[in-house]
Order: sequence, then C-alpha cells, then structure tokens
Amino acid sequence: MKQKQRIILFDGVCNLCNSAVDLILKKAQDNDFKFVALQSEEGQGILKKFDLQLQIDSVLLIQNNKLFSESDAVLEICKHLKAPWSWLTAFKLIPKSWRDNLYRFVANKRYKWFGKRSSCRSF
Repeated sequence: MKQKQRIILFDGVCNLCNSAVDLILKKAQDNDFKFVALQSEEGQGILKKFDLQLQIDSVLLIQNNKLFSESDAVLEICKHLKAPWSWLTAFKLIPKSWRDNLYRFVANKRYKWFGKRSSCRSF
C-alpha cells in the first residue's frame, strides 16, 4: 500500500475544519492525504517533531518534509483538488500578509459561525 505523502493537521472539533476535510476527501485528485487532528496524540507528536507550539491554531500541511501553515497550507491543499477548487491557487498572487490576516479572521470566528463538536474527529 502506498504511504500517504501529504499530512494535513486540522482542528478535530471545528465544524468548519471537518467540513473542509470532507470536501478534500471528495475532491482530491489523488488519495494521498493523511488527516490528523491537532488534538490527537499523533498530531501533538508531529507538532513536537516540527518544534511547533502544541496549542497551534492553524491548519498545517506537511509535504515532502516541508511545513505549510495558514493561507499557504490552504492554497497548497487546493492545488491538489479537482477544478474549480484548484483555481483558488490564484490567490497566491495576493500578498501573504493579507491572505494570512483573512485566514486568522475566519479562524478566530470559526467556532462562533460554524460551531464545534463535543469530541475530536479521528481517522
């Protein structure tokens, strides 16, 4: 069996994040994503391996031992989705600071707008 090449770390209790995971599962061009909840033991181990804060509040993508976070992670994930989702990579033309500010704004409101689960999603 082929090993998963891309690891997505996500907030396992966030409804928005879980909906994004569902979308990725449906729209990925290939099936080489591995999903790990940030809150899980495995997720915490990966954060330690990359010397990141254990309470990080961002989606993360690890691809070829390179770490992507915030808007870069989202757009890099979109690159591997079927159209029209892959077209979102055009937002790379917008300065990273603007993209990350928008990302953080939504991230800070996600529980209020979309709610949260009582338990963490696992795979």
